[in-house]
Amino acid sequence: MKLMVVGGAGYIGSHTVRQLRRAGHEVVVFDNLSSGHAEALPPEVPLVRADLLDMAAVKAALETYQPDAVIHFAALIEVGESMRAPGRYYRNNVVGSLNLLQAIVETRKVPLVFSSTAAVYGTTDAVPIPEDAPLHPESVYGETKLMTERMIHAFHVAHGLPYVILRYFNVCGAAPDGSIGEAHPHKTHLIELACLTALGQRDKMMIFGDDYPTPDGTCIRDYIHVLDLADAHVLAVEALAQGQRDAATYNVGLGHGFSVLQVLDAVDAVIAQDGFPPLKREIAPRRPGDPPRLVADAHRIVDDLGFAPQFTELKEIVRTAWGWHRRHPQGYEQ
Repeated sequence: MKLMVVGGAGYIGSHTVRQLRRAGHEVVVFDNLSSGHAEALPPEVPLVRADLLDMAAVKAALETYQPDAVIHFAALIEVGESMRAPGRYYRNNVVGSLNLLQAIVETRKVPLVFSSTAAVYGTTDAVPIPEDAPLHPESVYGETKLMTERMIHAFHVAHGLPYVILRYFNVCGAAPDGSIGEAHPHKTHLIELACLTALGQRDKMMIFGDDYPTPDGTCIRDYIHVLDLADAHVLAVEALAQGQRDAATYNVGLGHGFSVLQVLDAVDAVIAQDGFPPLKREIAPRRPGDPPRLVADAHRIVDDLGFAPQFTELKEIVRTAWGWHRRHPQGYEQ
């Protein structure tokens, strides 16, 4: 297949581009490089440097490359920033997605795989969280993702647009060879922060709350390795192309979680093998809105698409992230 990956130079997008190519597909990337990196892409993959807010550029890319399907990653993703600058998030995430949808139905009505998030659920008592749990996002970021999900469904009803929506939980890790990995401008992910702390870029790790109703008192999250997530996109786009799915929404996770302390202990164990001392830690008050547990009920994607995560051991997940950050402590900048 010929596939257009929107936001394909970003963290998840670049790993997915590699997995798509390994599966034998042709790929073109559409990315404005606001947070993506051209260096993360294989040199032979065409890169259209343009923005989804430019409707003419979106249509031109679709008409030029004639993809058989589109995978849509492009979005601003920082929860805190979304609350401070909601206009930027609604414009980029919602209007940009609307432009893409409209361009698809006006030029090539091809299937769409959309990158969504567990943030659409908000705080919920359901553990693990099924896809039919109530949707109550608690941030502008989560709201923009939910709005886009609803737009996609509306385009499906009105125009017959086939789609798969993937809602994923805590994405982590890197390519095992250390060649590409996580390099967000704003560092907020636990494993990334821990690796950078080990490398001396931060003094210590802050643990926000140790009195939650969990076995060790710290929050539990479902961590999905970026390559497993990339494989989920391959399965989704192939199922759409083969007519096996017309409209579906899936959680993507391991179906079980790890606590903050478990993650930090795993990082300590991995970095110790390279002679690095344990991370300094400090307990801080809880952050507002942090639920005790966020774990995916991921049986649907396993049953429907045969999804089978390869990275299920926490130390192995951490080891891939550490390999990337140790080789590239400044990300793609060095």
